[in-house]
Amino acid sequence: MRVKGREYMAGEILSKKWLRRGVILDRTVVLDFDGVIHSYSSGFKGVDVIPDPPVPGIKEAIEKIRKQYRVVVVSTRCFEERGLAAIKEWLDRQEIIVDDVVSHKPPAIVYIDDRAITFDGDAGALPDKIKRFKPWYKKSGNK
Repeated sequence: MRVKGREYMAGEILSKKWLRRGVILDRTVVLDFDGVIHSYSSGFKGVDVIPDPPVPGIKEAIEKIRKQYRVVVVSTRCFEERGLAAIKEWLDRQEIIVDDVVSHKPPAIVYIDDRAITFDGDAGALPDKIKRFKPWYKKSGNK
Protein backbone atom coordinates (compact mmCIF):
# COMPACT_ATOMS: atom_id res chain seq x y z
CA MET A 1 0.00 0.00 0.00
CA ARG A 2 1.33 3.44 -0.92
CA VAL A 3 0.95 6.21 1.68
CA LYS A 4 2.36 9.70 1.16
CA GLY A 5 4.80 8.43 -1.46
CA ARG A 6 6.08 5.49 0.60
CA GLU A 7 5.23 1.84 -0.04
CA TYR A 8 4.14 -0.21 3.00
CA MET A 9 3.93 -4.00 3.18
CA ALA A 10 0.66 -5.60 4.30
CA GLY A 11 0.76 -6.06 8.06
CA GLU A 12 3.62 -3.60 8.58
CA ILE A 13 3.24 -1.71 11.84
CA LEU A 14 3.07 1.99 11.16
CA SER A 15 4.04 4.78 13.50
CA LYS A 16 1.44 6.30 15.81
CA LYS A 17 2.03 9.54 13.92
CA TRP A 18 0.47 8.01 10.78
CA LEU A 19 -2.42 6.58 12.78
CA ARG A 20 -3.09 9.97 14.46
CA ARG A 21 -3.30 11.57 11.03
CA GLY A 22 -5.93 8.97 10.12
CA VAL A 23 -4.07 7.92 6.97
CA ILE A 24 -4.30 4.18 7.64
CA LEU A 25 -7.52 4.29 9.66
CA ASP A 26 -9.42 5.96 6.81
CA ARG A 27 -8.22 3.48 4.22
CA THR A 28 -8.79 0.13 5.98
CA VAL A 29 -11.90 -2.04 6.17
CA VAL A 30 -11.72 -5.13 8.41
CA LEU A 31 -13.86 -8.19 7.73
CA ASP A 32 -14.28 -11.13 10.08
CA PHE A 33 -13.64 -14.45 8.35
CA ASP A 34 -16.19 -16.97 9.71
CA GLY A 35 -19.75 -15.86 9.06
CA VAL A 36 -18.80 -12.90 6.85
CA ILE A 37 -16.52 -14.37 4.18
CA HIS A 38 -16.70 -18.12 4.95
CA SER A 39 -20.40 -19.03 5.21
CA TYR A 40 -19.76 -21.06 8.39
CA SER A 41 -22.88 -23.15 7.78
CA SER A 42 -21.21 -26.22 9.34
CA GLY A 43 -20.06 -24.33 12.43
CA PHE A 44 -16.58 -24.64 13.90
CA LYS A 45 -14.88 -27.93 12.97
CA GLY A 46 -11.29 -27.10 13.91
CA VAL A 47 -8.82 -24.25 13.56
CA ASP A 48 -7.64 -25.49 10.16
CA VAL A 49 -10.90 -27.07 8.93
CA ILE A 50 -12.84 -24.69 6.65
CA PRO A 51 -15.49 -26.82 4.90
CA ASP A 52 -18.07 -24.33 3.66
CA PRO A 53 -18.36 -22.09 0.59
CA PRO A 54 -18.13 -18.29 0.68
CA VAL A 55 -21.11 -16.16 1.66
CA PRO A 56 -22.96 -15.46 -1.62
CA GLY A 57 -21.72 -12.24 -3.22
CA ILE A 58 -18.82 -11.66 -0.82
CA LYS A 59 -16.10 -12.09 -3.46
CA GLU A 60 -17.65 -9.39 -5.63
CA ALA A 61 -18.23 -7.12 -2.64
CA ILE A 62 -14.58 -7.42 -1.57
CA GLU A 63 -13.44 -6.66 -5.12
CA LYS A 64 -15.46 -3.42 -5.06
CA ILE A 65 -14.29 -2.47 -1.56
CA ARG A 66 -10.63 -3.02 -2.54
CA LYS A 67 -10.95 -0.35 -5.24
CA GLN A 68 -11.10 2.27 -2.47
CA TYR A 69 -9.86 0.60 0.72
CA ARG A 70 -7.30 -1.79 2.10
CA VAL A 71 -9.16 -5.01 3.06
CA VAL A 72 -7.95 -6.94 6.09
CA VAL A 73 -9.42 -10.26 7.23
CA VAL A 74 -9.40 -10.99 10.95
CA SER A 75 -9.95 -14.34 12.64
CA THR A 76 -9.17 -15.96 15.95
CA ARG A 77 -8.13 -18.98 13.85
CA CYS A 78 -4.96 -17.00 13.12
CA PHE A 79 -3.73 -17.33 16.70
CA GLU A 80 -2.42 -20.68 15.46
CA GLU A 81 -0.14 -20.78 12.41
CA ARG A 82 -2.10 -23.65 10.87
CA GLY A 83 -5.31 -21.61 11.15
CA LEU A 84 -3.69 -18.66 9.37
CA ALA A 85 -2.39 -20.99 6.66
CA ALA A 86 -5.83 -22.61 6.27
CA ILE A 87 -7.54 -19.24 5.78
CA LYS A 88 -4.99 -18.12 3.21
CA GLU A 89 -5.33 -21.42 1.31
CA TRP A 90 -9.14 -21.21 1.42
CA LEU A 91 -9.09 -17.62 0.12
CA ASP A 92 -6.74 -18.69 -2.69
CA ARG A 93 -9.04 -21.60 -3.67
CA GLN A 94 -12.02 -19.25 -3.74
CA GLU A 95 -9.99 -16.65 -5.68
CA ILE A 96 -10.78 -14.01 -3.07
CA ILE A 97 -8.04 -11.40 -2.89
CA VAL A 98 -7.47 -9.43 0.31
CA ASP A 99 -4.60 -7.27 1.53
CA ASP A 100 -3.84 -9.06 4.79
CA VAL A 101 -5.04 -11.80 7.16
CA VAL A 102 -4.43 -11.23 10.89
CA SER A 103 -5.42 -12.49 14.34
CA HIS A 104 -6.27 -9.09 15.82
CA LYS A 105 -8.39 -6.13 14.79
CA PRO A 106 -6.13 -3.41 13.35
CA PRO A 107 -7.21 0.26 13.27
CA ALA A 108 -9.90 0.69 10.60
CA ILE A 109 -12.69 2.94 9.40
CA VAL A 110 -15.20 0.10 9.88
CA TYR A 111 -15.38 -3.51 11.12
CA ILE A 112 -17.69 -6.02 9.46
CA ASP A 113 -18.53 -8.89 11.79
CA ASP A 114 -21.40 -11.35 12.05
CA ARG A 115 -21.14 -11.33 15.84
CA ALA A 116 -21.33 -7.61 16.54
CA ILE A 117 -23.91 -5.27 18.01
CA THR A 118 -23.82 -1.69 16.76
CA PHE A 119 -23.58 0.61 19.77
CA ASP A 120 -26.22 3.32 19.44
CA GLY A 121 -25.32 5.28 22.58
CA ASP A 122 -27.92 3.55 24.77
CA ALA A 123 -25.77 1.61 27.25
CA GLY A 124 -28.84 0.55 29.23
CA ALA A 125 -30.15 -1.44 26.25
CA LEU A 126 -26.99 -3.53 25.92
CA PRO A 127 -27.87 -6.37 28.32
CA ASP A 128 -31.13 -7.04 26.46
CA LYS A 129 -29.45 -6.75 23.04
CA ILE A 130 -26.82 -9.25 24.14
CA LYS A 131 -29.45 -11.67 25.43
CA ARG A 132 -31.46 -11.48 22.17
CA PHE A 133 -28.46 -11.48 19.82
CA LYS A 134 -28.22 -14.03 16.98
CA PRO A 135 -25.81 -13.91 14.04
CA TRP A 136 -27.48 -13.52 10.63
CA TYR A 137 -27.11 -17.21 9.73
CA LYS A 138 -29.02 -18.36 12.84
CA LYS A 139 -32.03 -16.07 12.33
CA SER A 140 -35.22 -17.60 11.00
CA GLY A 141 -35.25 -17.92 7.22
CA ASN A 142 -31.45 -18.19 6.91
CA LYS A 143 -31.02 -21.89 7.79
